[in-house]
Amino acid sequence: MSYGPNFPDLFRRAGDYVDKILRGVKPADIPIEQPVKFDLIINLKTAKTLGLTVPDKLLATADEVIE
Repeated sequence: MSYGPNFPDLFRRAGDYVDKILRGVKPADIPIEQPVKFDLIINLKTAKTLGLTVPDKLLATADEVIE
């Protein structure tokens, strides 16, 4: 199981930073932003190998399920 920031979203937001810098904003003046979008990924194959059962509610909320 993995829960972390959505990397494609982070890359798009990094493009906004580059745009601001190229338009003349000083990097020190740009506020630091934290990730907003997170993904939950569950690997059922590994869970089954370890003898774990994943609740259906958790599977329903997952962004990606690896079988």
